[in-house]
Amino acid sequence: MRWLTALVALLASVPVSAAEPGADVNFHLSRHPVGWIALALFVLAYVAVILEERINVAKSKPVVLAAALIWGLIAWHTGSSAGLAAQTRQAFEAMFLEYAEIFFFLVVAMTYVTAMGERGVFEALRGQLVRRGYGYRSLFWITGLLAFLLSPMLDNLTTALVMSAVILAVGAGNARFIALALINLVVAANAGGAWSAFGDITTLMVWQAQKAEFFEFFRIFLPALVNWLVPAVLMFFALPAGKPERAANDSRVKPGGIAICLTFALTISITVAGHQLLGMPAVYGMLTGLALLNLVATRIDHRQRRYALAQGIEPQGYSIFQLIANAEWDTLLFFYGVFACVGGLAAIGYLELASHELYGSLGPTVANAAMGLLSAVVDNIPIMFAVIRMNPPMDQGQWLLITLTAGVGGSLLSVGSAAGVALMGASRGQYTFMRHLRWSWAIGLGYVASIALHLWLNAGLFAG
Repeated sequence: MRWLTALVALLASVPVSAAEPGADVNFHLSRHPVGWIALALFVLAYVAVILEERINVAKSKPVVLAAALIWGLIAWHTGSSAGLAAQTRQAFEAMFLEYAEIFFFLVVAMTYVTAMGERGVFEALRGQLVRRGYGYRSLFWITGLLAFLLSPMLDNLTTALVMSAVILAVGAGNARFIALALINLVVAANAGGAWSAFGDITTLMVWQAQKAEFFEFFRIFLPALVNWLVPAVLMFFALPAGKPERAANDSRVKPGGIAICLTFALTISITVAGHQLLGMPAVYGMLTGLALLNLVATRIDHRQRRYALAQGIEPQGYSIFQLIANAEWDTLLFFYGVFACVGGLAAIGYLELASHELYGSLGPTVANAAMGLLSAVVDNIPIMFAVIRMNPPMDQGQWLLITLTAGVGGSLLSVGSAAGVALMGASRGQYTFMRHLRWSWAIGLGYVASIALHLWLNAGLFAG
């Protein structure tokens, strides 16, 4: 029963820095009715998230409501004591500050991706690959490699959606190629996102929590590469021979698209330099980059208006705020709901219980590997939230291990990552849960190989 409670508690978590006032508050309510009700609220909210498409309720709604009820319960229980009420307020403020940093980081990143998409950058890349007339086996490796290399910058979900458009366009009519190429794409995108602080929300959280420096993530580059290559090599032998028919595609990058790409690269450089050299949080560099993007957008707007006046047509304005409005607000609010729910469950005491039961009994290596497997069923964001919020005593090698396993473990099932879920919808039945499951054994071999390589390659990072 204690193990069940610990595992259920892992469905909730949030990275609140221990240095923040209120971050380590524990009211020891895990055996109190308030704790039971709070845990039940979170589980019900998470079930609603899983059933999002069936019940037609956006995933942010149940978790934000559950967060409000959980913190309301805590505040009601501690309200009779001025001291405890102050601790509750400090705990909530610490959680909210941590969320605010990630919120603005994600808003900027999403705005850049939206801007590049609007300027036709991704469509031009797709057009280039379609025009060159590569064979099925070449396309399998090209799309996988591009996903592995683009994911650290664009994030795994965006990369998977962009590259899937290429696969679906050139592989039309060949179901076997599309299924295998999309499985390969999911694995490559998730593996690529694991070795960069920008590649996934989980790696961003590890970096924000100062569990690893920016360049230290590169230590798991080779383990992440092996995680992709092992199943890719095994799937390669099942690919069809031949090549698809060459298709014409005249997609070009719109004016200002290249400038936005270069500004994005500069923004990443400023973010890294600001964090490494100045000790500033990552959001400082990203918001600086948003200001630079706004300048580029102003130039694009002036150019579009001059062109419209010259052609005698109605001018179409270009504003960075229009791009921000198109951000994934449901996703951003979902993150808030998870942060707040987990912060509440941590204050109740569930994460401390989970830490003792799992990391204390199994040891960090087995526990971190198990967390990766669990992320194939439960989204890797709550898993990483849990580990960072529990803050078990681990050396740098173990923190990089959980970064790796949480990042790539979701590849084991099609529903284990945002990339897999998105491609099931985009492929219209050509990439399914069962087709992915047939190759889970190969992906599992890559998972084991990546862990083994990390333990051997970075042995010096592990204590005694």
